Amino acid sequence: MNDHPVGTLPYHFRNIEEPRTTINRRHFLMDILTVAICAMICGADDWVAMEAFGKAKHDWFKGFLELPNGIPSHDTFGRVFARLCPEQCQQGFASWVQSVAQRVEQVIAIDGKTARRSHDRGRGKAALHRGSAWASANRLILGQVSTQDKSNEITAIPRLLEILDISGCIVTIDAMGCQ
Repeated sequence: MNDHPVGTLPYHFRNIEEPRTTINRRHFLMDILTVAICAMICGADDWVAMEAFGKAKHDWFKGFLELPNGIPSHDTFGRVFARLCPEQCQQGFASWVQSVAQRVEQVIAIDGKTARRSHDRGRGKAALHRGSAWASANRLILGQVSTQDKSNEITAIPRLLEILDISGCIVTIDAMGCQ
C-alpha cells in the first residue's frame, strides 16, 4: 500500500491500520475512507448521508475506486469509523489537506467550537469541544483537536500548531487563546 502516488488519499492515509478481521470484510478500507471524506466535504454529516452520497456518485467513484461490493452501507461506515484510531485518521487527514491547500502566505484562524447537539444528557456525556485551524484563503479546515471542555480550548492551540505546517502564515486567535 506504500506505492500510491504522493498527494493521493491512499498515500496520506497509508499508515491507518485496518481495524477489521478478514471475516465478512466486503469493502476495502481505502474505498470506505475515500467515499466518507468526499461525502463529508460535500456536506454529509452522518453515516446515512455518506451512504446516500456514495450511491448517488457510484459511477464517479467506480472510475477510481475498486468497490467490489458497491457502496458500503451506513452501518458499515459506522462500524469501521468506530474502530479506527482517531490519531491516525487525524494525521492522515492533516497531511492530505496540507498537500492540497495552496502554499501561499495566508491567514489561519484558530478558534474553539462546541458541536451542536453532540451531548447526551441521559448518559451524562458533555458536548464535543474542539479547536480548529481555518485557512481563510482556501476556505478549508486544516486541522482539529478535541478538548475536554470549552475551557480547555487553550490546550488545543499548541497541539494544533504542532501538527500543522503554517510557517509564513498569519495566525489569528480569539481572546481566550491569547492567554
